[in-house]
Amino acid sequence: MAIISNPYLLLSSGDPSPSQEDIHVTRRLVESGKIIGIDLLDHLIIGDRKFVSLKEKGYL
Repeated sequence: MAIISNPYLLLSSGDPSPSQEDIHVTRRLVESGKIIGIDLLDHLIIGDRKFVSLKEKGYL
């Protein structure tokens, strides 16, 4: 049995703009999280001293 406390996943990319693949992965993570009872709070893309929040962009 596994006990998970405050689980998180950090995804990063060299390009701070969301690609179609980033958006697709985010949506799959949201659906997968629902199945196992973990809410995805945000997906940040970090690169070139900038970041983009897919939650702020409306993809969550």
